Amino acid sequence: MARVLVTGMSGTGKTTVLDELRRRGWMAIDTDYDGWVGADGRWDESRMDQLLADEPDVIVSGTVENQGRFYDRFEHVVLISAPIDVLIDRVSRRTNNPYGRTAEQQAEIAEYARTVEPLLRRGATAELDGRKPVGELADLIEALQTR
Repeated sequence: MARVLVTGMSGTGKTTVLDELRRRGWMAIDTDYDGWVGADGRWDESRMDQLLADEPDVIVSGTVENQGRFYDRFEHVVLISAPIDVLIDRVSRRTNNPYGRTAEQQAEIAEYARTVEPLLRRGATAELDGRKPVGELADLIEALQTR
């Protein structure tokens, strides 16, 4: 078993893939929800430390400034990426998260894709194309989880 971090820009499908992995029985934590991220936009480090100490096989999703501090505790860091037009289309249509509906937020996403995604790519051990079907992405992450 392994600890896997799934990261990427808003709209790549991280939440949707985690929902599928949970449906398949995996412990999957989406840190966009349930208080994992503080007002400063960073993971609650003590809470993340505890999760990773307690769970030898967990899939965690998130994109935060301090995630690199935890990379050595994950066997795999998976970047899900997609072209900016796909990201903007998805965030403008989703119903589970209001972020990305305004022109300002969409410009922010495009800027993050230009500036942050390359940093995520450097720390990733695998990169997946977020345009693939959800089931296929889940299969690929599941395969990493069981290696």
